[in-house]
Amino acid sequence: MQHILIIVFLPLLAAIIAGLGNKQLGNVAAKSLTTGALFVSCILSWPIFIQFLNGTAEVAVVPVLKWVQSGAMTFDWALRVDTLTAVMLVVITSVSALVHLYSWGYMSEEPDQPRFFAYLSLFTFAMLMLVTADNLVQMFFGWEGVGLASYLLIGFWFRKPSACAAAIKAFVVNRVGDLGFMLGIFGTYLVFGTVSIPEILHAAPGMAGSTIGFLGHRFDTMTVICILLFIGAMGKSAQLGLHTWLPDAMEGPTPVSALIHAATMVTAGVFMVCRLSPMFETSETAMHVVAFVGACTCFFAATVGCTQWDIKRVIAYSTCSQLGYMFFAAGVGAYGAAMFHLFTHAFFKALLFLGAGSVIHSMHHEQDMRFYGGLRKHIPITFWAMTAGTLAITGVGIAGFAGFAGFHSKDAILEAAFGSGTQIGGFAFWMGIAAALMTSFYSWRLVFLTFFGKPRWIQSEHIQHAVHDAHGHGHDDHAHDGHEHAEDEDSHASEEIGSRGPDYTQHGDGTGGYHPHESPLVMLLPLIILSLGAIFAGFIFQHAFVSEGEGEFWKGALVFHEHLIHAMHGVPTWVKWAPFTVMALGLLTAWYGYMKNLSFPKAVAEQLGPVYTFVFRKWMFDELYNTIFVRPAFWLGKVFWNVLDIGVIDKFGPDGAAWVVARGSTYAQKVQSGYLYSYALVMLIGVVAAISWVIAG
Repeated sequence: MQHILIIVFLPLLAAIIAGLGNKQLGNVAAKSLTTGALFVSCILSWPIFIQFLNGTAEVAVVPVLKWVQSGAMTFDWALRVDTLTAVMLVVITSVSALVHLYSWGYMSEEPDQPRFFAYLSLFTFAMLMLVTADNLVQMFFGWEGVGLASYLLIGFWFRKPSACAAAIKAFVVNRVGDLGFMLGIFGTYLVFGTVSIPEILHAAPGMAGSTIGFLGHRFDTMTVICILLFIGAMGKSAQLGLHTWLPDAMEGPTPVSALIHAATMVTAGVFMVCRLSPMFETSETAMHVVAFVGACTCFFAATVGCTQWDIKRVIAYSTCSQLGYMFFAAGVGAYGAAMFHLFTHAFFKALLFLGAGSVIHSMHHEQDMRFYGGLRKHIPITFWAMTAGTLAITGVGIAGFAGFAGFHSKDAILEAAFGSGTQIGGFAFWMGIAAALMTSFYSWRLVFLTFFGKPRWIQSEHIQHAVHDAHGHGHDDHAHDGHEHAEDEDSHASEEIGSRGPDYTQHGDGTGGYHPHESPLVMLLPLIILSLGAIFAGFIFQHAFVSEGEGEFWKGALVFHEHLIHAMHGVPTWVKWAPFTVMALGLLTAWYGYMKNLSFPKAVAEQLGPVYTFVFRKWMFDELYNTIFVRPAFWLGKVFWNVLDIGVIDKFGPDGAAWVVARGSTYAQKVQSGYLYSYALVMLIGVVAAISWVIAG
């Protein structure tokens, strides 16, 4: 297990060298160093995972250094390696290594590549530090590290206002969740007298039923602590209420989106809940909160995904929805199923994001799916890769036989929710079924709009610019994702496959004379590898994660409920076939609306009217938060600025002192007349005053 030091710290070393060396180091050297470091970490991580898979590995704690010794609080910086850590190691390092490799092609036109690759490696190190933490303070260090790195990566294009705004939004929203996480850590130390995770988990059952003072009242101790910790998970994993930063994070480069959504930041909350599962098990209320929030998030994000046009935003809301599945699985006690879906989701979600990046790359950075169409003939490898990802995320498979990755993991979650036999489990099951229907619809909608039908490229401003460039017209282009159309996106709330831009009548095929090209091999190779994961990961690893031998695989790394596994296998046949049924229904609906009857989606949108607009505008969360929090905050800031800063501090501080000096100098000028008799008079007054003071004394 000594290799764990290399796995964790090699990305940090590469990030430091590439970041400090920057342009002096050169693009090729910086990319080679960071990418090589991640592939080394990846190669060393898989044997650890396989050893736990085979039952030949034992839990190990590798000390790094003495960290804090202050009174009764003492803890070391140590790396904990157990089954849960091993699963996260292969997920993080595998996806990150492929994202690094993919970025060689995607970011090839960037002028500041060493900084970008340094940020990627720093992000990976922070996540590795989080999942190997042996105490809560070390976990919090990694927790904040991924928050910092996400801010840097989302705002990498710092000259792009929307990217800067998205980075700030992600940072601020996560600080709200992190406040809850910090309070949870403080409460945990107050109750248990330690921040050591193994000691806390060992003592947690003994605290069941105790109470603690919080906000002036007495509450169940473990309920308060677990809910506070879960608020932190809600921020990092973009659960309903603290989810608003996740779609805006799409303003960053596409490789960043893949890394954040598939393997790092958003999975931190799920990992934390599973790591601390013995704590959550002591509070039924906390478990219900986790399941309820996860189920609602799952449904909410799926509805929004059905209405979006930006290809990356559709996949982003898909991430939010899939995270909801993981949380409600944990909320009903199926922690193994939650981690299984996290594991498979990493492969097919990274595949979908990188595939979307390949589409965007081929379409001259156009992200609006209304301006795609017919691309399967031009970028066939990307088409088949995204098809594999779509088959995985929609859960295509046959009950009792085999299927793609999402079929095994998502169906396990739904069966666990139903098999739990609880009211909250039933609620989560039906919300999950509804979300599965919508997931199939918006996923196949993306495929049909992008790869099938007639080309609609002529209407894209980005393609028009590309055509102009090809004919010798100058155009300053930068490798930014994100289209900056003049129209407000919301103006298309009730518009289906619309039209925009001049009609290039000389090209009647709808292409505008532009011919998409397949991505370079360095971008396609990660897609091919991830496609294999999306196809086979569920079938190969199902037995270890969610079969009756699960307890042996996890070796106590999380709570294992044997009865829940039996209940999953004993659910009615209709429960097993329900996910496949809704998947097929969603597929047929998308095919009918975007292949057979193109007027159908617009008619439905017009029929739904305000409901469609409400969902399209993401349930108005941004507008609500803007009204409740942002505008009052700006108003309060202006009040403090005008009244307190200018009216009080400046007036009686530096401005007041300057005024006193200025007025004093004016009077001093009058006294300093230069006449001898004036000075004599002042001296005489001074002598008289001194004598009078002595006599009076």
